[in-house]
Amino acid sequence: MTVFLTGLMTGLGLILAIGAQNAFVLRQGLRGQHVLAVCLTCAISDAVLIAAGVAGAGVLMARLPWLDPVMRLAGAALLVWYGARSLRAALTAQDALQAAPGGSQGLGRVLLACLAITWLNPHVYLDTVVLLGAISTQFPGREVAFAAGAMTGSLLFFFSLGYGAAWLRPVFARPAAWRRLELAVALVMWAIALRLLWPWIAG
Repeated sequence: MTVFLTGLMTGLGLILAIGAQNAFVLRQGLRGQHVLAVCLTCAISDAVLIAAGVAGAGVLMARLPWLDPVMRLAGAALLVWYGARSLRAALTAQDALQAAPGGSQGLGRVLLACLAITWLNPHVYLDTVVLLGAISTQFPGREVAFAAGAMTGSLLFFFSLGYGAAWLRPVFARPAAWRRLELAVALVMWAIALRLLWPWIAG
């Protein structure tokens, strides 16, 4: 259960970063259009990528022992950069994320856009395949529990964002709300980076 919760919190921490995919889900939620299909598409895509990352990372680590510290350092560096980017946004952002205007769109067109935003974004692969795959190696024999936690975090986030958009709209119409969220994201990213580097820091 501890490993599951670690995966859950790590997955949530990574996915909270404001990006094109989250903006797309939020806008569809604000419009009330194809919300279920969009949330499922994002969650299933994340699950496939997380599974690939956890499975592939374990095999690679077994065959290439030197890869573990390399991936830890690379993952920590990426998290520090993400955190710095979020902190900068928290300190400088002036705009709130708004729902884009427009009429109703067909399901096929919406899903194609959702898939493109998800699978053509290199950050998605860094977060799920590389980063979560690297973190999962800290739990030998319990990678499945970690992956299940991360997948659950993704599922909870997308459905909460998509269906909670109607209640969130008054809150996130204010730039200050986005700045607070970015600050929280920065702290989570740095905490995970510290955990990755802890074996060297403690030793």
